[in-house]
Amino acid sequence: MPRIRDIAKACKSKNAGPFELTIDVVFDSAQMFERVRKTGVLRAELFSQLYKVPVSDVLFTEYPAGNAFKATIPRLIPSGDVGDTDVYGAQQHAPLLEVEIPI
Repeated sequence: MPRIRDIAKACKSKNAGPFELTIDVVFDSAQMFERVRKTGVLRAELFSQLYKVPVSDVLFTEYPAGNAFKATIPRLIPSGDVGDTDVYGAQQHAPLLEVEIPI
């Protein structure tokens, strides 16, 4: 079964201010986006589980025009605070790369 890292054109994360992260998953084509969407794997509950945040704190959006999915979640440690290991939030997409998509 392919993983997101195998089928996504891009999977990236970045800060959405000091207290939130935005994670984007983009596909090359509308056909691949639709195949992934139909599986129901990419949803708020997945991000809640992967990032240990309440599902009610996950803002999940599908962008068919961009062949993309986007999730915004709270940072567990604010950007630049004591204990923060990724001040830009640029490496936080890594857990998502291993998610299997049953297509």
